[in-house]
Formats: sequence, structure tokens, C-alpha cells
Amino acid sequence: MKILSRTYKVLKILFFFYLFFVSISLMSHAFGGFGSGFAERLITTTSNPFVGLFIGILATSLIQSSGTTTSMVVAFVASGMLSVRSAIPIVMGANIGTTVTCALVAMGHITRKNEFKRAFSGSIVHDSFNVLTVLILFPIEMSTHYLEKAGMFLSSTFSNMGGAAITSPIKFIVKPAVNAIDGTLRPLFGGSNTLLSVVFLIVALIFLLLSLFNITRVMKSLVMKRADMVFDRVIRRNAIFAMVMGMLFTIIVRSSSITTSLLVPLIAAGVLELEHAFPVVLGANVGTTVTALLAALTGNIAGITIAFVHLVFNITGILIIYPVKFLRSIPIRFARFIAEISAKNKIFALAYVLGLFYVLPISLIFLSKFFKK
Repeated sequence: MKILSRTYKVLKILFFFYLFFVSISLMSHAFGGFGSGFAERLITTTSNPFVGLFIGILATSLIQSSGTTTSMVVAFVASGMLSVRSAIPIVMGANIGTTVTCALVAMGHITRKNEFKRAFSGSIVHDSFNVLTVLILFPIEMSTHYLEKAGMFLSSTFSNMGGAAITSPIKFIVKPAVNAIDGTLRPLFGGSNTLLSVVFLIVALIFLLLSLFNITRVMKSLVMKRADMVFDRVIRRNAIFAMVMGMLFTIIVRSSSITTSLLVPLIAAGVLELEHAFPVVLGANVGTTVTALLAALTGNIAGITIAFVHLVFNITGILIIYPVKFLRSIPIRFARFIAEISAKNKIFALAYVLGLFYVLPISLIFLSKFFKK
């Protein structure tokens, strides 16, 4: 009976993980319908580096993928619509904007206070690290053009190596389900792309809430002790190895959002501590640039430069912040501080997500129109 019960729980958790991945893909599908065309127009609207930073945040928050934003930027640079120098702040902003998916996943735990506090801290540690990296590297880049020079040097060195295409197994597995949902709903709501995107988003959120609730509940009863042993032997002992794991998994699934979002229910369930999840997040940041880089190596030299800029930006951020205990503690302490407030006041959590990823970028982009020379 114990074997049957355990087998049932394993199958159940696999099903809800599948549902979780479907919800993430469907959410990206929905936001893509809302904002892909708008994001494309937005990216080419300014050469102001400060505004470009917030365009990167907003564009990525709208389409739920830093990979898509970076790919657009690479294409625009390759075609001459954007200069490499104008594109770099947008790539920096995309690094912040991609963390919105993780924050939305954490919202799935909002009805359970302690779970939500852990989950929200797990999502915020990603964006707080990326914001800190931008705060350090943005002024350095504006004064020295370090990232541009490093990107150009590396692109000229590696441009003739040839590229490689990597297919995400997660996207491959969930694609039939997403296509089936699309095929079912599109005939019913296909008259309006906006309405269809809203329906996709509602279905995605229902799947997300259902999967997160069951993943957390089943995981606590099934794998808490076993997972604790695995993490103790692997992730907790060696931060470098944890980073490598995060990088490799992200290269395989081709999405840092999937890697970091997968950590949220583990942190919420108490299976993984925030300090030990942090290096995995940093590895995911590097992993998401490697996949784009491999694909870009067959392309235009300017496009390859941007791909290398993204890689150098993330590696430099890790090299500056992680070895220094004080700097390393800032994202973790900030994440815990915001999560503590958000657990007591759920409206604050919503205001934080909407403010950082949508209201602040939109406001600054709008205000910049009045300060043009």
C-alpha cells in the first residue's frame, strides 16, 4: 500500500508540474498577444540610454521573455535600426523585466501567509539582484562603454565559430497542450485578439493557482526529507556548483523564467532556503544568455556583439556582487524585507509588482517625451 500511495503521489506531482509549465507557457502566450507588436515599436523609439533601460523593463514585462526582447534587439541592431550603444540599456532593462514571471508565480501563494512570504522573497531576490547589477554597471557603461568594448572584442574573436540551435524540451512537451487550448478558445473568442489574450491569461492563472497549491501540498508530504538530503549534499555545500546547475538547466529549457519560477514552490514549501536558491538564480541569469549566444553566432557581427554584451553583463554582475559578503547580502535582505511587508499587506505585493514592472517604466517613458531637446 505504501508503494502504491507513493507512486500515486509521484504521478500526481508530475501532473501538476506539467500543469505548472503549461500555465507559464500559456501566460507568455497571452502576454505575447497583448504586447509583442507594441514592444517592437517601443524598442525603436529612443536613443536615450536612461529611457532605453525602462523600455527594456516594460517590453520584457509585457511579453514575458527576456529572450524575445533580446532577440528583437539583436535583429534591430543587425538591420541597422538600432546602434549597439543604444541597444545595451535595453538589454539591461530586459534582465530586470524577465523577473516579472517569477513574481506572478509567487502570487499563486498569496492566500497562505507563511508560504507567500517565502515564495515572494524567492521571486524578489532575482529582480533585486538584477536591479543592483544595473545600478552598478549602468553608470560604468555610460562613462567607459565597458560592455560595448567587451562585446565587440568577443564578437570579433568568436564570430566565425558557427552557431547552434537548442530546442527546449519543456516547450516541446507543453506545446501540444497550449496548442489544444488555443485551438479550443480561438474559435470562441477569436474576434478580438485582446479579448482572446485576456481569456488565455485567466486560464493560465487558474492552472497556475491549481498547480502551485497541489505541488506545495504533495511535496511537503512526499519529498520534504528526501529533497532536504539532496539539497544538503548538492546545492547547500557548494555555491559554484549550484550556479552551474542553474546555468545548465536554463540552457536546456532555454528560459531563466522557468528555472527561477520552478524554485518558487520549492522555497514556498520550505524545501529550499533563499540563501541556497540564490546561486541557482545567478546561474540561470548566465544560462539564458548562453542559449541566445549560441544561436547568434551564425549572424551579423553587431547582433553577436549584443549577445556577448548580455553574457558579459551577467557574469560581471556576479563577479562584483557575489564574492563580497555585504553586496551578496543586499538582494537577500531586501527580498526578505519586501516579502515581510507583503505578507502583512497583500495590496503592497501587488503594488510592488505593478509599480516596478509597469507603472514606473510607463511613467518615465511618458515623461521623457516632454524633456526631449
